[in-house]
Amino acid sequence: MIFLVTAGPTREPIDPVRYISNRSSGKMGYAIAEAALKAGHDVVLISGPVKLHSSRGAKLVSVSTSDEMFDAVHQHAGDCDVCVLCAAVADYKPATVSPLKIKKRGDEISLELVPTRDILASLGSRRDRRFLLVGFAAETHDLQENAVKKLRAKNCDIMVANDARVGMESDENELLVLFRGGEIKKFHRTPKQILARELIKIFSKFATKVFDKKNVMISERN
Repeated sequence: MIFLVTAGPTREPIDPVRYISNRSSGKMGYAIAEAALKAGHDVVLISGPVKLHSSRGAKLVSVSTSDEMFDAVHQHAGDCDVCVLCAAVADYKPATVSPLKIKKRGDEISLELVPTRDILASLGSRRDRRFLLVGFAAETHDLQENAVKKLRAKNCDIMVANDARVGMESDENELLVLFRGGEIKKFHRTPKQILARELIKIFSKFATKVFDKKNVMISERN
């Protein structure tokens, strides 16, 4: 199979030296990409700015902003069997970007923010979608409830949820894996490399079932 994996944060520029970002290390996404490679799959890794080295064999696409990640994902998604959107993409970006460094002044300053394009929702709504869609939900409260809402709202096949206070910048994570049919699988706090191997097994098995079902439907129509 061909896996598309997104990882890391995005940086939304304010001026030439400042930006809005988040604490994502990219470790979970990179671990998933490595696990997919070790399982014999091809991998396209679309990464925001991180201090990590990608595994040999992955096709690395480096991006910085949410718009760059949006374009890169849509460029490669159509050729993939499984899309795993693990990146922590900024929800908002500055409405305007100053071409010059904003000088510090004594008075207050306001920054107008506008929503970024929703990559996960855009993939879930694609009419030509032929891939398994996996989303990630990092929450600080009501983990399962918010993850279920996101699973349905974004039209995903699987949603992987974690408490951001546990997994952010850490080598470990604990996860809830929610399926469209209502099944939930829980992983207690474990190194991300081990979690990634288990996730790849789940994604591969689920994708195989989906593809087999689609092939049967096509055969019946013919």
